[in-house]
Amino acid sequence: MKKFLSFVGFSKEKQTTVRTEIVAGIVTFLAMAYILTVNPDQIFGKGNPYWASCFIATALGAIIGTLLMAFFAKMPLAQASGMGLNSMLGGMLAGRGGYGTFTPGQAFFLVLISGLVFLLLSVIAIKGKTFRELVFDGMPVAVRGAISVGIGLFIAYIGFQNAGIILTNDYTQVALVNFKDFNGLQYVNDGFGVAPIYAAKTATVALIGLALIAVLDKLKVKGSIIFGILGATIVGIPFGVTDLSVLKGTDAVSWKFWENFADFFAGGETSVFGSFVDVFKDGVIPGDSSIFAVILAVIAMCMIDMFDTMGTIVGCCGGNRILSDENDKPHNYGKLMISDAVATCTGAMLGTSTVTTFVESGAGVSAGGRTGLTAFTTACMFVLAMFAMPIFYAIPSAAAASALIYVGVLMMKNNIKSVDFSNAINATAAFLTIVVMVLSYSITTGIGIGLLSFTAMNALAYLVDLVKFACKKGEKPVWNVSIVALVVTALFCVYFFVPVKL
Repeated sequence: MKKFLSFVGFSKEKQTTVRTEIVAGIVTFLAMAYILTVNPDQIFGKGNPYWASCFIATALGAIIGTLLMAFFAKMPLAQASGMGLNSMLGGMLAGRGGYGTFTPGQAFFLVLISGLVFLLLSVIAIKGKTFRELVFDGMPVAVRGAISVGIGLFIAYIGFQNAGIILTNDYTQVALVNFKDFNGLQYVNDGFGVAPIYAAKTATVALIGLALIAVLDKLKVKGSIIFGILGATIVGIPFGVTDLSVLKGTDAVSWKFWENFADFFAGGETSVFGSFVDVFKDGVIPGDSSIFAVILAVIAMCMIDMFDTMGTIVGCCGGNRILSDENDKPHNYGKLMISDAVATCTGAMLGTSTVTTFVESGAGVSAGGRTGLTAFTTACMFVLAMFAMPIFYAIPSAAAASALIYVGVLMMKNNIKSVDFSNAINATAAFLTIVVMVLSYSITTGIGIGLLSFTAMNALAYLVDLVKFACKKGEKPVWNVSIVALVVTALFCVYFFVPVKL
């Protein structure tokens, strides 16, 4: 047992216990279990013959990626198919139908290429540092310090939406749920479209769960987040939010695991694993897509994975000296990046979208997760879910949302002091990083806009100071944007402004 614990980085210095780590791993899983059904819905859509295979691929990708975090990086972070890039793949496959510009095999092959590029950037070193470490170190402190706060708000925003507390609105884009209409149908974005729900009921369940977590945490009860999730699940039964009928099994959430598993490896028209193998016969690039468009698609995938991962691990580990250094750089940063890149490659070959570090890992860290044992527990839960998905599916998204909102509270409390408001440029760049990350629903976009604004404003200020210096009316200006930041800014310019049509 001691030898196993050492393999996952468990030690007394981490100020944790086995029980705490296991509870944290379960909390992380409960917060991210939705990906098992949402991911195949995003890529292919319900009723598509590839759906069951994509479900299996999603689970396997999460298991492998999270085990890499447990045994290689030894950190309490979990991986699974990332939201956003799965929508991109759905578009490449003609609106999640699987019969569009790209075949499923071709689309997943592009994911594999982006993963291989990502892996190279994670292992190629310049003066003892990998490219991804150079990117981290070269990021402006103003932007880097704002990432954790932005991600905290982003996680909370996801929770608000999943619970139906914040709804879509035709005039103001978003609005608060109408609690006066307790039995009225309202609309919430469920991850792959706008769906009608009894939003006031789900919102109430989530807020009850949030209050329960906060009270238990105030009383220093270990595992307060998981108790809050379970409490909200129980409260949801009389509200009609917790649906226990799914325990009988449905077409979408079936107990017949072995049938789906056999189909997954059998190949043929229902197996995305088989379609990936067939790509070597069919070719990678469709006849009506340009090589340039495909290259830009790969670059976009790689950049999103890189900055989503960087933002996520900084957001989850930053400010915690057991998990990061005095510069908020997570421990084992290089191994974290390699784990992420290898997981992306593995997931693509299995037949799922980019596997990346999940922002919901923050729920487990907030529950006390400090080592790879948390990640190992989460991976074990994904294994169980492959056999018993209806049990986990019965936990409503409103219950998990209460945990996500509270994680946002903790991340705001722990990291707001690290945001650099020392001058107008830093304050503006930090503000844009935080706000755009939330409102655009993208970690990468928030980091990109923050970096672009920081570079542009510093360049303008530098030119003004240069003119003053030339007129002998000021001190010699100092250029304080690193070369790495300039290179990354140029890549973001391509990402934001170069049109790509696939």
